[in-house]
Amino acid sequence: MSKPAEIKLESGDERVASVGEFTRRIKVLLETGIRPGWVRGEVSNLRQQASGHVYFSLKDSEAQLSAVMFRGDAARQSLKLRDGQQVLVYGEINVYEVRGSYQLIVRVVVEDGVGRLQQEFEALKQKLADEGLFDPAKKKPLPEMPATVGFITSPTGAAVQDFLRILIRRGWRGRVVILPAKVQGEGAADEIAAMLQQAEVLGIFDLLVIGRGGGSLEDLWAFNEEPLVRAVAACTVPVISAVGHEIDFTLSDFVADVRAETPSAAAELISSHFVEALERVEQAALDLRAHLEDTVEQSRERLDHARSRLRLLSPNGQIEQGFLRLDDSANRLVAALRSNIQERRHQLAAARSELVRLSPEIRIQNESQRLLSLWKRLQSVSPTSVLQRGFAIVRDADGNPVPRRAGLQPGQSLQAEFGDGTLPVRVE
Repeated sequence: MSKPAEIKLESGDERVASVGEFTRRIKVLLETGIRPGWVRGEVSNLRQQASGHVYFSLKDSEAQLSAVMFRGDAARQSLKLRDGQQVLVYGEINVYEVRGSYQLIVRVVVEDGVGRLQQEFEALKQKLADEGLFDPAKKKPLPEMPATVGFITSPTGAAVQDFLRILIRRGWRGRVVILPAKVQGEGAADEIAAMLQQAEVLGIFDLLVIGRGGGSLEDLWAFNEEPLVRAVAACTVPVISAVGHEIDFTLSDFVADVRAETPSAAAELISSHFVEALERVEQAALDLRAHLEDTVEQSRERLDHARSRLRLLSPNGQIEQGFLRLDDSANRLVAALRSNIQERRHQLAAARSELVRLSPEIRIQNESQRLLSLWKRLQSVSPTSVLQRGFAIVRDADGNPVPRRAGLQPGQSLQAEFGDGTLPVRVE
């Protein structure tokens, strides 16, 4: 075999293009070579961003095309997109150089009838409903306290972790067995149906759960396939269908004994009766403890009362009570005597005060004081006291006082009395 010719390229060779340059060539070629136009397809992987931009894929049986409708164009549309919807879109091709991918920039979108998958879903749903597989009378009640639960799902999916985390957080005491199966793609429905039959053969499960996390209509399609739906209907063990999110519905949901919005909701449903029973047990334990404490306290009070009565009725108790009564009587007697003596002392003091008030000696002293006062007043107005203050009394020869000068004769002899003696005077 001949060796291929060696190719030598220099770093500045014009034949060598960078990734960016090469991608830009593709961008120019596609965007200028393919004119805007209409495309028919089925919507899948729909994502509504918080920015208002809408990302989705258009697909048919042969290919898939990425598409984006920016906020301004999306706000002008009257049609609300959903997964599985068949639509006609108008737009132009665009190359996103950073990722080296191309996508369709959608400007207008109109509905082009119900999507193929949605049509299949509705047709199979109607067929199974006509057969009575969705009849509520055929649904089996769930066990209130399942001891062993089988979860048929992908062992690496987030649904398993959410399911187990809820059970652990709520303190559930049962056993969970993960029964691995594909939950998406070709053969997934057959694996889940086979695992349902295997779980029945094992005979250890009180309850079975089939489910997975959310996804597009295509991702969840395995749970709409007829073999799986019929296997769920034929299963003798109660089955909970926990597929996708709250807004997702599959035919397995309709035929299962109970539908849970999510795997986490299924875990809450399974553990609900256990949690309620645990709360009742805990409340009963609290009530029992409170009742025991009340009973013990009442018994302790009755015992103390009986002990007190026994102490009172015993000879020692009687003697002690006698001592107490004797001490009490003695204390009351002493108090009565002290009160009586005190009262007599008050009466004696009152009588003494009254006797002193009525004593003749006091009256004599008072009268003496009054007489002395009167004598002093009398002395203050006596002739001698008047003479002592510088006055004089004129008397005639017979010793009679002469009150006026009228009637006196010149040469008449009189006598003037002073405080310290008399002096003869004569009228001139």
